[in-house]
Parts: sequence; C-alpha cells; structure tokens
Amino acid sequence: MVSACEPGDNLEAEHRAHARTWLLSTDDVFRRVKPATPAQHLVSYVVPVDPATGAVLLVDHINARLWLPPGGHVEVDEHPAVTAVREAEEELGVSTVPVGEPLFLTVTRTVGMDAGHTDVSLWFVLDLRSDQTLTPDQGEFHGVRWWSPAELRSADPARFDPHFFRFLEKLERSTATTA
Repeated sequence: MVSACEPGDNLEAEHRAHARTWLLSTDDVFRRVKPATPAQHLVSYVVPVDPATGAVLLVDHINARLWLPPGGHVEVDEHPAVTAVREAEEELGVSTVPVGEPLFLTVTRTVGMDAGHTDVSLWFVLDLRSDQTLTPDQGEFHGVRWWSPAELRSADPARFDPHFFRFLEKLERSTATTA
C-alpha cells in the first residue's frame, strides 16, 4: 500500500522512502500504549470531501489543537483501510463503504498534548455529502466543520496538519485528471 502511493512532490517521496525503510525494519507498526509506544506508529486519516462542492470536513482536535481530518491509529492486525472506515464510524457516526487506496502519505512529529511521537499517516478520501447527518465524537473534538475551497485558501495554515495543504493540492490534481 505504501509503495503504491505515488508521491505528489519531493517531500512525499522522502516520506514514502522513510515509511518503506521503517516497514522493512520492523514487524510492529501499531501503537501499543498511549500516547507513544512505540515512538513511531501507523495512522489512517479519512478525509471527507463533498463531491458536489469540493468542501472538506475537518475536526477541531482537542489534543492536537489543530483542524485535522478524522482518523486514528491502526489497531493491531487491522488493515489501514479498515481503520479509516472504523474511524469515520467512531468519530463522525458515518457508516461508510470501503475507502479504497490512500491518496497521500506523510511522516509527522506530533504536536499538542500528546506531542513527541511520529505518525506515519495514510490519507484516504471519503466521498461524503455535506448535508449528511453526523454524530461527532465530542470527547475528541471541540467541533467539526465543512470548509469550502475558498475558506481553506484564506485560512491560517498554522491551524492545520502541517501537510494538509499539500494534500489539498494533490487532491485537486487527482480530481482534475479523473474529471
């Protein structure tokens, strides 16, 4: 899955190389003890995108203190795509179909209250209408919000995952090539 994720830029290529080296060096990619044991582990983001408007749903994450896509740590022996579906159900109350292959891959040192470990994150795109009823996990988020493309262009990048706007660029390129 990591090898199949075609890099959209040089940084993603570096992250993919890092992830491949890491995966070849260990057979344990799962977080065993919160917040950070082992110090590097696998994460699945699921990024809801309204196909009609291009709006993106993000969560105001309590621990990270950032606007992030929903997602979480891959459980022991769980496939990352299954994690993405599970996280959409747990965090948004959305029962969904499988999400397919990840569009994006990042390696990120975490910030916020659980700072200090490294997430190797696979970013899955989920088509979701912005009028769909959600049941957000109020224990993890201050709130959830649909962001229009115009709102995202004018937003302060420091309030988001450090790779989010690169993800959006890759999403826009992939959408343009399939349209």
